[in-house]
Amino acid sequence: MSAEATNPGAQSRRRGRPRIDLRRLGRAALLGPVSRDRLPDAIGHVADAHRAHHPDADLAVLHRAYVLAEASHRGQFRKSGEPYITHPLAVTLILAELGAETTTLTASLLHDTVEDTEVTLDQVRAEFGAEVTYLVDGVTKLEKVDYGAAAEPETFRKMLVATGDDVRVMSIKLADRLHNMRTLGVMRPEKQARIAKVTRDVLIPLAERLGVQALKSELEDLVFAILHPEEYERTRILIAANSGTPDPLTGIADGVRGVLREAGINAEVLIRPRHFVSVHRVQLKRGELRGSDFGRLLVLVAEDADCYAVLGELHTCFTPVVSEFKDFIASPKFNLYQSLHTAVVGPGGEVAEVLIRTHQMHKVAEAGVIALGNPYAGGIGDGPQQSGDEREDPTRPGWLSRLLDWQQNAPDPDTFWSSLREELAGDSEITVFCADGHTLVLPAGASCVDAAYAQYGEVAHGCIGARVNGRLATLSTVLNDGDTVQLLLAQDATSGPSSDWLDHARTPAARIAISGWLAANPEGGKVASAAPRPQVNVPADRRGAANAVTDLPDVTVRLAGCCTPVPPDAVTGFSVRGAAVTVHRHQCPAVARMKAVGRPPVEVRWGDAAACRVTLVAEAFGRPRLLADLTEAIATADAAVISATVEPPSEQRVRHTYTLQLPDAAGLPALMRAMRDVAGVYDVSRAQHPAAAG
Repeated sequence: MSAEATNPGAQSRRRGRPRIDLRRLGRAALLGPVSRDRLPDAIGHVADAHRAHHPDADLAVLHRAYVLAEASHRGQFRKSGEPYITHPLAVTLILAELGAETTTLTASLLHDTVEDTEVTLDQVRAEFGAEVTYLVDGVTKLEKVDYGAAAEPETFRKMLVATGDDVRVMSIKLADRLHNMRTLGVMRPEKQARIAKVTRDVLIPLAERLGVQALKSELEDLVFAILHPEEYERTRILIAANSGTPDPLTGIADGVRGVLREAGINAEVLIRPRHFVSVHRVQLKRGELRGSDFGRLLVLVAEDADCYAVLGELHTCFTPVVSEFKDFIASPKFNLYQSLHTAVVGPGGEVAEVLIRTHQMHKVAEAGVIALGNPYAGGIGDGPQQSGDEREDPTRPGWLSRLLDWQQNAPDPDTFWSSLREELAGDSEITVFCADGHTLVLPAGASCVDAAYAQYGEVAHGCIGARVNGRLATLSTVLNDGDTVQLLLAQDATSGPSSDWLDHARTPAARIAISGWLAANPEGGKVASAAPRPQVNVPADRRGAANAVTDLPDVTVRLAGCCTPVPPDAVTGFSVRGAAVTVHRHQCPAVARMKAVGRPPVEVRWGDAAACRVTLVAEAFGRPRLLADLTEAIATADAAVISATVEPPSEQRVRHTYTLQLPDAAGLPALMRAMRDVAGVYDVSRAQHPAAAG
């Protein structure tokens, strides 16, 4: 039973009025005289609003829906004392004024029948079809008797899952909450506050994400009045005081009309007053308010190109405030919003904010997904269009897809409820590109950890690092819009996340997955935070010698450890103490230093022996068995380890330096590739610094 539908006898007794009188008066006010060939007066205003957006709409189905709703709710009253049918009528009128199509309005009239009356879903399906039934079922609350304290979060989960298949479910819910908030004054103050907080934390963000600004703005003001009555009253007084003074925007609007008329641009210029919360935010931002801060100019044109033409004229004929310019036409917001934002200085020095958009953009800016009409038209037979197990929904945005994914892994209602509020707290999104060309839509502030779980799900437990825009990055790196991210996964099935990852996870999907793994592996989360390992020197066989030769008599030829030359590198030599010649690669920095101090080069060349010694540096993310896996890769390439050094890890990265003896220098490229293929290794290079060569 809805909180707004009450026992008629108890309601009448509480108010001290005979039940029959209230019922008779309510029905008379609603229905009035009705002739056979016209709709009941009660939905005449709904029909007028609907026909304003859809002139050819068939109103017969609305008539049938109203008759069923009125008959089923007959005898029920709201806490305000009004007949309950006034509520579905008001909700339907809200949607009709925003341009909702007939199916949505039909479901809106019936949205409480299954929840609050004896009408069943089967009856709705038999009379109105599967599509209307799906919408009605989507907004029907779960019973507290079955779910207890979990009823509210589980009801929202049910609605959101239904919204994933049909966004019109949430449209009806938002209109339903708006009318309930309008009439919340009859509730106890503590219940008003509870409903207002849920509206603030969940439904207002949903309205924002679905682009339904008309509902969002009014809901914000209603919540503001309940949760912050003192600030609301001060703002109300400010607006009332300003309404009695000349509006500087009027003169600027006249000037804009004249400029556009002279430029031959057909445009409608309107003054849009700010709503209460908007005025309050401007006051917090600027302190003392100016007369032009209580509203904005709205310029409506026919075509996209006209928007930029208007912008050019305004910036030519008025002084623009450059910092206020934003182009949401070229880069629409994630909630479908498109508009040009700018600000200009009027003749008297007043600054006016200006919104420039087409009439269609304005419709979408106000009504969001509701303005799309029926996004499934042409694909629906008797029920929802299916593609596999999921309905094809061209309106499903990235945030909703993410939400539907992670909620499956949050069976606990409290986890779902807290995660939902956290997910909706963000107000913008970013798009990042994966190495394979796919895109990920993430909330602003998301890190590489979030990207890993968004792309790979639980496989991301084995993520050991990332490259962002081609550069090595830690998993804690915060991503920006347009970044390219390549995630590096370990091949070790035992790898898992560190508890530190929770500090960098922005999305509920990542947090739920990490928390689940840590709960199942209480010791596993300690691996990444273990103390740095001491430097390890691994002695090995020191056989082998350089195969470079020189024509100088009685000298020892040594390969330089700084550049570890191997055949067929171009090399040069320099005499050093001890009757020795050190061989360097031509591009080695030591060659330039030797020549700079006047040391003459010595001609050297490679001998016939194919074997060579080389020092390689492997850069990797620290993980268990890394040394063993690298050693195995080296052994597989038939290379002998002369020496190995493992430096202590820094920021989860570790450097391994190996001096190796290869049976054939031609195998060096294959060896380096094999080492790079080891999980966790992101680079292998020839040594460029003195190394421990034998």
